[in-house]
Amino acid sequence: MSAKVLIVDDEANIVISLEFLMQQAGYEVAVARNGEEALEQIADFRPDLILLDVMLPGLNGFDVLQRVRQHAGAHELPVIMLTAKGREVEVTKGMALGANAYITKPFSTRNLLDEVRRQLDASRQTEIDKKHETFTD
Repeated sequence: MSAKVLIVDDEANIVISLEFLMQQAGYEVAVARNGEEALEQIADFRPDLILLDVMLPGLNGFDVLQRVRQHAGAHELPVIMLTAKGREVEVTKGMALGANAYITKPFSTRNLLDEVRRQLDASRQTEIDKKHETFTD
């Protein structure tokens, strides 16, 4: 079963590129073009990882991230902020809100794929560790 990646971005050319890149890497992909749609897709699509832009219509990416981290069923979901907002204050805010990684646009597709794999591997290991703890308790 391939991992599911939710792309949250309102720029069509970025969405098309990311969708192609993730599908070529073997991931199942869904797209949300604003913050509200992202929250709906998280509930419906149940992604294994989110690529999240900051500048979105309606709820911005920081608001979406904060809601994800507050939701019991999704608080450990890996989130990679992928945005043109690369000032130190924005990176610090994203990481403080619980982003697993922060990548600025323009980005290297190889670096992005490496980070996606790293986050998915870490998430899988966390799930295995939790199952092991439950079994041994």
